[in-house]
Amino acid sequence: MRRSSVIFVVLVSFLVANGSTWAQEEKVLMLPPSSLTQWYKPANKRQVWLHNMFKLRRELQAVMEYADLQDRPRMKKWALRLVTHYRKIGEMVPEWEEELEPQWAARLEDAAGNGDFAQAKRAVRKLKRSCKACHREYRAVTAALYRTPDFAKAKVRLSDTGKEHAYRETMRGLSMLVNRIKIAAEDERKQVALDALSSLRERLGDLGESCSRCHEQAQARERILGTYTGKILDALAGSIQADDIKAVGRNLGTAAVVICARCHGVHRTLYDLKKALEPLR
Repeated sequence: MRRSSVIFVVLVSFLVANGSTWAQEEKVLMLPPSSLTQWYKPANKRQVWLHNMFKLRRELQAVMEYADLQDRPRMKKWALRLVTHYRKIGEMVPEWEEELEPQWAARLEDAAGNGDFAQAKRAVRKLKRSCKACHREYRAVTAALYRTPDFAKAKVRLSDTGKEHAYRETMRGLSMLVNRIKIAAEDERKQVALDALSSLRERLGDLGESCSRCHEQAQARERILGTYTGKILDALAGSIQADDIKAVGRNLGTAAVVICARCHGVHRTLYDLKKALEPLR
């Protein structure tokens, strides 16, 4: 069976038995064929590949449900759609033609036409197995490569200067402001801490404006940079004013989870993986 290019990732695991020995273990990640690129944005205006996957998932479910109900007309309707979209995988990415199970697609087609519910269900299970095998090898890497925004090209326009800054530079500035708040509050430099918090609010607002380029709906931005975030920053300001160092730490920790960790959990891990993979393609 022909495979795509591979990359090797070395994972270092520490053996704690004597505190000094450590071992290396190699893991293999499969890179998808380059022909897949044409079916994802920005090479394509629509996420054609994803839509085909969504259709397949829906059709697999429909065939099984109507086979259980022994509803021959509806089972046939969905089975024919399933076979069409399953075969389309090889048409869209020829390198994956050998990964498919065309004989089971044909058996499903026959079973649907003959009203053989047991055979139809068996064929669907076989097709699901081929789907799972492909997903196991390629889904995570494909998501990193094709479904992750390229923050290296993104810019954040600062509201106070009107200048555009790179994302990395903006994130570094946010981190410095958060640390400045903690340092200044602990060292009883209240005004410095409050000024840093004011700058943090402003920069987060600028960041939110840049997010709107991808997140067109306000709800997506509201989840991380919305009303609740404002309340956390208000609480942080109150704890600084009250010289309550423990409360400052708690509120900063909450802000770090709600703002930083939530966004990084969605974007940063995949983006870091994307940048690690791109030179190998």
